[in-house]
Amino acid sequence: MRRLFKNLALALFRGRYASRSFSKWLVLLFDSMLFFVSFWIYILVKYIYHLSDLNIVAEIPHLVTLFLAFLINSFIFDSYKGLVRYSGFGDIKKIGFVCLGMFIMVFMAKYICVRYTAIPINYWFVSYTETIFVAMLTFISMTFSRLIIRRIYNENISHKQEPINTIIYGAGDAGIVTKKAVEQDTSCYYNIIAFVDDSNNKVGKMINGVPVYKPYKVINKEFIDKYDIKMFIFAIPSLDYKKRRIIINEIVDLGVDVKSVPFLNNWIDNNLTADQIEEIKIEDLLGREPIVLGKENVTEGLKGKVIMVTGAAGSIGSEICRQVLHYKPKKLILVDQAESPLYDIQFELRNNEPYRSFNVPMEFVIGNVKDSIKMREVFSKHQPQIVYHAAAYKHVPLMEEFPYEAVFVNVLGTKNVADLAIEFGVEKFVMVSTDKAVNPTNVMGATKRIAEIYTQSRKAEKTAFVTTRFGNVLGSNGSVIPLFKKQLANGGPLTVTDRNIIRYFMTIPEACSLVLEAGVMGEREDIFVFDMGEPVKIYDLAKKMIKLSHKQNIEIEITGLRPGEKLYEELLSTKENTIPTEHAKIMRAKVRRYTEEEVNEKIDTLINLIPTCDDFKIVAQMKNIVPEFISNNSVYSCLDKKEN
Repeated sequence: MRRLFKNLALALFRGRYASRSFSKWLVLLFDSMLFFVSFWIYILVKYIYHLSDLNIVAEIPHLVTLFLAFLINSFIFDSYKGLVRYSGFGDIKKIGFVCLGMFIMVFMAKYICVRYTAIPINYWFVSYTETIFVAMLTFISMTFSRLIIRRIYNENISHKQEPINTIIYGAGDAGIVTKKAVEQDTSCYYNIIAFVDDSNNKVGKMINGVPVYKPYKVINKEFIDKYDIKMFIFAIPSLDYKKRRIIINEIVDLGVDVKSVPFLNNWIDNNLTADQIEEIKIEDLLGREPIVLGKENVTEGLKGKVIMVTGAAGSIGSEICRQVLHYKPKKLILVDQAESPLYDIQFELRNNEPYRSFNVPMEFVIGNVKDSIKMREVFSKHQPQIVYHAAAYKHVPLMEEFPYEAVFVNVLGTKNVADLAIEFGVEKFVMVSTDKAVNPTNVMGATKRIAEIYTQSRKAEKTAFVTTRFGNVLGSNGSVIPLFKKQLANGGPLTVTDRNIIRYFMTIPEACSLVLEAGVMGEREDIFVFDMGEPVKIYDLAKKMIKLSHKQNIEIEITGLRPGEKLYEELLSTKENTIPTEHAKIMRAKVRRYTEEEVNEKIDTLINLIPTCDDFKIVAQMKNIVPEFISNNSVYSCLDKKEN
């Protein structure tokens, strides 16, 4: 018998039978066999002292009736869908409901037949007492078979894998579901050592055979080493962010892998599986609470509108496009000069869900914002109502080498699009800016500040110009985190320009949510900034990424500040103040006002210098427009000295 169960366990959980869709029917077949065995065992017991009276043919109708009731209740209560090797109380409860339901169904069917039909009762039905006995035998056989198979699986299959000793944070419903999900993972053998919970009602108790502890009892080197803990899983997605961050940092420092259960609305078909449990991302360690923005007013502002995005193939522009599609615009125009990235976003939005199912007309345009003729053709053809201007050069060291290119794209390109927005009656022009535009120390930041000044000085009856400023975005092309990941993959070292350099960070979706929010809530000349929390030391970020990678002997190399780079970025200059908005973490900056005539004259002078490619003359004029532009670690610092 043990060999039979062992072979069944191997058949259920190896090779082609590992398929969930196949194995559930195999389980149902196995349950049906157990029912038949239970029925005939009862019949044999019933006639054990007078076997000569047993009429097997006469028992067949009884068997058919009971089996139909059993089968129907198996489908009702899904008793066959659980993984047998991880059967627990919930699965046994389902078996109990199946057997109870079988009795109730037979009882009701027999009552109806007696009262309302002429069907021969004794031919199709056994007595109520006999039904109860068959149901009890079925319950016992199904329950014990599952427990035996689970034990055989643990002895003969799971223990062949290296166990991953695991702690689950959260002993509530989500924690129990998490335990079941990881135990059902056939690729790994998770050995749940402990639950962690803050509730005094749960601490000290056993849940599914696993003890529950207070956090301080297990989040320490002694406990981790004693039980050789390899994995820590957060099963409370809504845990207070600061507390979560502190715990994550402590666990990472102890050399333990950390994962997190996603929010319930991200579970697939409301079910959690092991592959949905996510690795901790670096943003979980950055010390800034993610910003959640409202969507109702965004829907009202974007639905049914013709929307154009410049720089649509870049990190920010492409995410703006993805988010815009959720709000069902009338049409989306994507403009970018980069052919291959534009093709990539075109393929994604036209072929991947959920974007394809939105059925929003999309136009993909190869075009450069520097080209006023091309931009005019785009505006004339598509008549956009809202423009998100994300096209820009952003890399500080490169733009320090090529100021004329920075001015060409970031200033003249913005001027072209802004002027056309006014000419064609665009309702909102939303520009993506940067914290480097505040008290700039480099060419890139100064060009973005000049672009801000130009758009804010426009006098337009129909067009509102709105600017959004934010810090560094995580994972954007050329940013520090992808760089660190590449360096880690190559075995290091990680390069940091200065031990004390700090930056503000936000995720790309957050940044783009701000852009969309600003577009609908912004009025003329508004500049919006985020309360981005505490800045992050890049050196500390590098150390945390090394710890997350669990790689040994990765060094951090200090390379020195690059031209134009400063130790810290500001979100607001000293000449600006802020007023709160309806969002606690979004502020409206009160900026210094510029007259259109003054700005036009200075910017025209700057643009006329582009063809000369005379970097020093170009930068000197930029400093004339933005007096607070003081070059740092740059060849253009001499221009500041001359002014002094």
